[in-house]
Amino acid sequence: MEEVDEQELHVERVAALDLGKAALEACVRVPHETRPGRRLQEVRGYATTTGALLGLADWLHSWGVTRVVMESTSAYWKGVFYPLEAEGFDCWLVNARDVKNVPGRPKTDKADAVWLCKVAERGMCRPSLVHPRPIRQLRDLTRYRRALIQDRTREMQRVEKLLEDAQIKLSSVATDIFGVSGRAMLEALIAGQRDPKVLAQLARRRLRAKLAALEEALRGFFTDHHGAILRMMLDNIDRHSEQIAALDTTIEEAVAPFAVQVAQLDQVTGVGVTAAQELIAEVGVDMARFPSAAHLVSWAKFCPQVHESAGKRKPKGRGKGNPWLAGTLGNIVATAARTDSFLGARYRRIAKRRGKQKAIVATGNSVLVIVYHLLTDPSASFVDLGGDHYQSRVHHDRRARSLASQLQAVTGQRIVIRDGKAVIVQPEAA
Repeated sequence: MEEVDEQELHVERVAALDLGKAALEACVRVPHETRPGRRLQEVRGYATTTGALLGLADWLHSWGVTRVVMESTSAYWKGVFYPLEAEGFDCWLVNARDVKNVPGRPKTDKADAVWLCKVAERGMCRPSLVHPRPIRQLRDLTRYRRALIQDRTREMQRVEKLLEDAQIKLSSVATDIFGVSGRAMLEALIAGQRDPKVLAQLARRRLRAKLAALEEALRGFFTDHHGAILRMMLDNIDRHSEQIAALDTTIEEAVAPFAVQVAQLDQVTGVGVTAAQELIAEVGVDMARFPSAAHLVSWAKFCPQVHESAGKRKPKGRGKGNPWLAGTLGNIVATAARTDSFLGARYRRIAKRRGKQKAIVATGNSVLVIVYHLLTDPSASFVDLGGDHYQSRVHHDRRARSLASQLQAVTGQRIVIRDGKAVIVQPEAA
């Protein structure tokens, strides 16, 4: 037998909370005062209002509790986690999947709090990543900005459906119906203009080369009913645009302390300033939380999981990770895929063999590895390996011999490589 140097994990004074929307159950376990090796336990119920939470903090301080553990129940944990964190407690947020109750045990809020407390005092759970306050605030801003952009996009799609209902085929001719020319035509339609020739003359610049097509596309059945709805839709789009612009300014102020990290990430192919802000908001800047780049990739669920049973390995997918981070990585990969860079070559190389979805995950994996190393070292800078990285590593003579052997297996003729060319060797006459 091999001796293993393993330190026993044990928290002497610990509390666990079973959370709900309006109330919670708190269990405290501390060492017995007179009987060594024994534990004292008390369970109390508290409301989740601010005054009740301050009373909970006082009770925990009276028992000398050092660590408070709670499950990530919906968004209810935030209103409890942050005040207790401000009171100086070492708060742990744990995944409910890791601390499930044992089958057969009674399922009550008090029993769950006691079980969680027992698991926590033995070190049988691990905390989830909770970012510090500046990162949390930045994350709220970037997520709300994306939500507003999505709402604006949905409103734009409603406008296009309304125009189709009125037989206005503007989107079939103009690339952007919300550009200068398209917006002028929409405003004219709302104002009561129905003549397709007059509407087509509102085109600007390159769109004027399509006047004939515009006149035909604008010949529809647009009525005042459509105009009233279109007016409200355009007002909503303008309102969202103003809010997005205001958020951009607020985000720039919030991300100012991390300007160095934003500049580092902006160097990566496909990562602009907006994507860099979102990466910092979701991942943070303290990479000490992740022992390696592989841990960051695994946390983001951008690596495939393998399930082995009875000696057989079966793919299990990559699981559900952070959807906001996945969306940002998807946008980065989509941009990098159109460039002559290492990330673009990696995407195209994998997409050709295994499909676009797997290529997005694999390339996103590479992006996260790059992000990890850049944020780990403030002096590091990104250097692209180039779009010919994979091609430059191919041994051309070996590749030629491999292809020649494959061709020989198909044709049945002997093929050799001479001076970089494939030559068919004729069999000698008997």
